[in-house]
Amino acid sequence: MPFKKLDVNIKEKLSELDFDTPTPFQIKSIPVIKSGKNLFCVAPKNSGKTTALILTTMQKLKCKEVGVAPRAVTLVENNEKALELYNAFLKFTKSTSLRVYVCDEREHIDLLKSEIFEGVDILITTPKTMNKLLLLEGVNTTQLKIVSFDDAEYLANKSVISDVLSITQSIHKCQYVIYLEKMNTTIQNLDNYFMLYPANISVK
Repeated sequence: MPFKKLDVNIKEKLSELDFDTPTPFQIKSIPVIKSGKNLFCVAPKNSGKTTALILTTMQKLKCKEVGVAPRAVTLVENNEKALELYNAFLKFTKSTSLRVYVCDEREHIDLLKSEIFEGVDILITTPKTMNKLLLLEGVNTTQLKIVSFDDAEYLANKSVISDVLSITQSIHKCQYVIYLEKMNTTIQNLDNYFMLYPANISVK
């Protein structure tokens, strides 16, 4: 079972939160994500995609803070979803040393830059803000291990794709995982840009 092969800190938190049995999607996806492959994860609402994202991100970072540069970035559609995901992460990371930071777009970009420079392990933001930070040299991508896209239907938007392509050009090498409910041609074609040789997990 995927949960049994996760870091002890994650297993303890899963037990505490009564997450005893992985969903069919989690059973199929977690081992593949852990393998380091680029991956499209397609599954219906309430199938456990966001929880899988959180658990595998924590696993990738070994539940420990390291250095000051982000080692994981999760990109979401808007500020509201960023704040929701931040709170979801905190439920699992509170007992670890992992530093989770959300770019609240209501704050000035200079404040976001200065707080990120203080040290972050997991960065949650929108593509627009991430691209702006990169243009202002406000985030270091050299230590990135994984970039995830939660509820990624928004990637069908051309202006968002422009930001995403700019972001990925600034990243030397890392794993990409895209989570969504339904695949479409625009998102599928991302394998021509940065989703090199992606695997596909689909659960109905």
